[in-house]
Amino acid sequence: MTAPASLDLTPAPGAASLPRMIAAQTRYELSGMLRNGEQLLLTLIIPVVLLTLFSATSLLDLGPGRRVDFLTPGVLALAVMSTAFTGQAIGTGFERRYGVLKRLGATPLPRAGLIAAKTLTVLLVEAIQAVVIFAVALALGWRAHGDPLSVLALLLLGTAAFSGFGLLMAGTLRAEATLAAANLVYVLLLAVGGVVFPLEKFPAGVRSALELLPISALADGLRQVLQHGAALPGKPLLVLAVWAVAGLALAARFFRWE
Repeated sequence: MTAPASLDLTPAPGAASLPRMIAAQTRYELSGMLRNGEQLLLTLIIPVVLLTLFSATSLLDLGPGRRVDFLTPGVLALAVMSTAFTGQAIGTGFERRYGVLKRLGATPLPRAGLIAAKTLTVLLVEAIQAVVIFAVALALGWRAHGDPLSVLALLLLGTAAFSGFGLLMAGTLRAEATLAAANLVYVLLLAVGGVVFPLEKFPAGVRSALELLPISALADGLRQVLQHGAALPGKPLLVLAVWAVAGLALAARFFRWE
């Protein structure tokens, strides 16, 4: 008879591969975000309520055309801002305050891996938001136009722009200050960013300045594509690219992990 092969029980410690670590951290980030009531309020409930309320009523004068056609791109832009900027700034700010980021820094997960996981989480949440918002809009009678690749380009640049400034805020301010400032910016940009209130209602000088805001550029670009069938709207893409480069560069320079 052949002797049974001996088992090698020698310990083999070592970190998992980087893709596995990123995937595990992404699952953790995503489950935490979806279980958080405040996050769900910002990312899904408020955008859907705004879309449904203002599409079904005449509370606002949205100009010629159907209300849902004007509102859907703006609400989608608001959803991107709520996830990439407001939610990420608040969540990361409190992770920094409670030492979560410091403890993660002691694990084999590198900083680039953590940033990749947070980025993937934001993109996955935005995909869920887009599905929900489009489903509600279709139920309200909305019909999409335009090039999907142009929509994707706008959403990715908008996400990069908002993420950069969200991380900058979270990495430089106290958690409580980040909470207050992020919510204040959310409300202000909702009011003056062309999401549900047309920028044409503002004086010409003010409107020219508001058009340079990232939320205005994203909402306007999405309207040009989804409402009017435009392809790769130049000015909104340029404005978002400038904000994205500036925000990510400032976050990389000034973000503090502790």
